[in-house]
Amino acid sequence: MGIGTLIAIFLSCLCLYLFFALIEFLYRIWWKPIQIQNMLRAQGIRGPSYKFLHGNTIDVYKMRRESMMKPLELSDNILAGVQPHIHSWINLYGRNYLSWHGSTAQLIVTEPDLMKEILNNKNGDFVKTKTVGFLLKLLGDGLVTSEGKKWVRQRKLANPAFHAENLKRMIPAMLISVEIMLERWRHFEGKEVEIFEEFKVATADVISKTAFGSNYLEGAKVFENLSKLVAMAAGNANRIKLPIIGKLVKTFDEIESEKVENGIRESFIQMIRRREEKMKMGEPDEHDCDYLGFLVRANQDADDNKRISIEDVIDECKTFYFAGHETTTSLLTWSVLLLAIHTDWQDKARKEVMEIFKGKNPNPDYNGIVKLKTMTMIINETLRLYPPNVAITRMVTKQTRLGDLLLPGNIEILIPCLVSHNDPEIWGEDVCLFKPDRFAEGLTKAAKNTTAYVPFGLGPRACIGINFAMIEVKLSLSMILQRYAFTLSPTYVHSPIQHLTSRPQHGVQIILHAL
Repeated sequence: MGIGTLIAIFLSCLCLYLFFALIEFLYRIWWKPIQIQNMLRAQGIRGPSYKFLHGNTIDVYKMRRESMMKPLELSDNILAGVQPHIHSWINLYGRNYLSWHGSTAQLIVTEPDLMKEILNNKNGDFVKTKTVGFLLKLLGDGLVTSEGKKWVRQRKLANPAFHAENLKRMIPAMLISVEIMLERWRHFEGKEVEIFEEFKVATADVISKTAFGSNYLEGAKVFENLSKLVAMAAGNANRIKLPIIGKLVKTFDEIESEKVENGIRESFIQMIRRREEKMKMGEPDEHDCDYLGFLVRANQDADDNKRISIEDVIDECKTFYFAGHETTTSLLTWSVLLLAIHTDWQDKARKEVMEIFKGKNPNPDYNGIVKLKTMTMIINETLRLYPPNVAITRMVTKQTRLGDLLLPGNIEILIPCLVSHNDPEIWGEDVCLFKPDRFAEGLTKAAKNTTAYVPFGLGPRACIGINFAMIEVKLSLSMILQRYAFTLSPTYVHSPIQHLTSRPQHGVQIILHAL
């Protein structure tokens, strides 16, 4: 067989390969989306039409950019500002509609009964969306993102770290971190202070001390790198990579994110090694029952079925650092904003705190924290109006039924919390108002359908750190209210945004008044 014949055969094979690759490409990014769109339209689910390659991501990007360029009125109805595309398309297409993230179908679901069915996931058809790209570097395959047997194992491992007795042991470290912040605030008495940045530092210190036996300075590099990854993930959320080219050519952010991820990994390796050395030396350590202690012992377990790898340890560290820090910072910031605006509720909360924590030791303790009924109402209402996580996503594993709908497999479901949290049919006509007393008799009396309230998720995948976050927020607010009254600064610009979690685009400025 001559060279010419071999070349001809090679070229024929190459052409055949390219032909089938083109067919597969067109099927995946053109024919399949049209099929899904037609299937759901036939069942009454409408939405913005699919656009070749990018879906609706360009429209989403434009709407969000325009929204971020103009501040909102000082209102707690923030859906139109934080998720303008969802606000617009729900009004156009109804409570449940179909949109497109590139060629991936996203079914937006806002009806509480359907939300409950998805999040309880009794048949196992609605799983966590596969984490890729920047989010994978940020969270790894930890408790928030893992599925199946691995998730069950990791959840069992994490549960003891969040039992009441362990949470009680964390309170002295929390007190120290908040005290350090309040000492800084002495320089701002009678002046303006930007609390979002202040809370970022304080909550980072709390996470470092309580979960990792460290301190803010030691964990500062981790938080700095995590913040970089958060910014990259948020900045690239609506960018669609071109097939083939996207795999071959890396963007600047992708290259940079690999360096940042390696830096995070190295920081955690150092923390883990130091803890291992202490364990080997038999040194008594007050942090043996913290989260890192549980993880290191699990890494050293003699039982192969229980042992976790060092990569699992690192992924769980990433998850807790990010989730515990971002959620609590967001909740504290919005709580103080609302109390600065609604000073009558600030006064009620302060009165309660002064009555419960009085005498020679006014520092909050666990027994007192659980008695804070007014503050619990305020926090619950804050979570309704400003949930840290404004959307919950799931993936449909196979063709399945959801209510009366027949859904195809491999589509995403997105539950925007802000929609159900601001539904007048569920909460009443005063839904857009800050009214903590709607929670005076608990959630069951606050809403006509309790499934509509999902600030920490619902079902088996609900956030494991709820009690940790609530204790930290109540403790922090109690200490602040004992020392300061505060009002909103005239320089404040109301511009909540979605930056993985909800946060103020321009910070939150308050004026401190020493008591």
